[in-house]
Amino acid sequence: MPFSKLGLSSPLVKATKVLGYRTPTEIQRQAIPVILSGKDLVATSQTGTGKTAAFVLPILEKLNKERTLRGKRVHALILTPTRELSVQVEANIALYSKNLKLKSMAVYGGVDIEPQKQRLIEGVDILVATPGRLLDLAHQRAIHFDELEVLVLDEADRMIDMGFSDDLYKILDRLPQHRQNLFFSATITDSVRSLSYDFTDSKVSEAATEIKISPRTKTAPTIKQWLITVDKDTKSALLSHLIKEHQWDQALIFIEKKHGAAKLVAQLAKRGIVADSIHGDRSQAMREKILADFKSGKLKYLVATGVAARGIDIGDLSRVVNYDLPFKPEEYVHRIGRTGRAGADGEAISFVAMGDFKNLCAIESRLKHVIEREEIDEFPVRKTVPISVLNFVRKSKAPERKGPSKPRTGTKPKHPIKSKSDAPQKNAERSHKSK
Repeated sequence: MPFSKLGLSSPLVKATKVLGYRTPTEIQRQAIPVILSGKDLVATSQTGTGKTAAFVLPILEKLNKERTLRGKRVHALILTPTRELSVQVEANIALYSKNLKLKSMAVYGGVDIEPQKQRLIEGVDILVATPGRLLDLAHQRAIHFDELEVLVLDEADRMIDMGFSDDLYKILDRLPQHRQNLFFSATITDSVRSLSYDFTDSKVSEAATEIKISPRTKTAPTIKQWLITVDKDTKSALLSHLIKEHQWDQALIFIEKKHGAAKLVAQLAKRGIVADSIHGDRSQAMREKILADFKSGKLKYLVATGVAARGIDIGDLSRVVNYDLPFKPEEYVHRIGRTGRAGADGEAISFVAMGDFKNLCAIESRLKHVIEREEIDEFPVRKTVPISVLNFVRKSKAPERKGPSKPRTGTKPKHPIKSKSDAPQKNAERSHKSK
């Protein structure tokens, strides 16, 4: 089905052709007609499935008509969790609306607020914003929402993970009740579901349409996934070895801590490998420059925390590396979804130490398959990582009882079950200690 069959006008169809979009992705095929009809939408869609175009194209179609643009007003608001994602979404809007007379801009923290306030004076058709900076502008009366028609919440799960829930509700209180609500998330947890109800209840008489694309257990079949077991103190040396031995052309390297990102860059430099990092402590100008260099190929190796990496959108990224294995299986799927896009081949390599065993079990259980392991002869492992168990379930440690246990009936636990390591891990640890 071509884009022209989805209800988009010729200027937008032409823009998709120029950008090389042949046919709509599944999320685009399902979401665009719903949005054009004016209905609220709750969509679950993984990174790399084309969701930005899924909501931007129909919004442009709806706004592409004669209207007066008043000062400090916006017609569509797109909320994103990070500065990088705001910039990326606004850049896509500019590409899609090249043949239209619509204004868009992105506002985010970390930069001077005054230029943003000046640009808003004449009004903007589509505003992409991070929650904190949007509230700053609202408090300074630099923006008003009385003409808002469409609200988009992008990467809602990440919003919650980053602690933006309070800011989102503060924004919600300022918006007009009658508006179209578009809610996009890679995963739907209980907290995300609750947030979606609150954001889409402006139309009491009509429930939001729900679309689910690419369940979180699935990854692109074109991505080769493999892992290397490693001791924590040899991780940086192993990464340097792989880069040099396999002559990697490019790699996005995920790390958990921002201080660890800077340290890894320094360790690579000592081995003659030029890399750079992005994390929360870097200025916005520096982050934008580093990302631009990485996208252009000038910078080959980028070390990034998971939060800072949101918004990195490179169509032909060769590989991602989980230098630190993420705790949540959903985050693993997010990360490796940065490569292998649009049917292209990609590679996802994970470093797994003994302390990562629980996380590995959870990830492989969610994927429903064991990730292929490879050994590097030059890096023998001192602490062996057991083969994971696909039906691994986190359980709480049962309290020790004195004397024989008695059956209990008619009672329920007062608190939710907490996680612990499983038996295979304990056995492996005992085995190792006994050697």
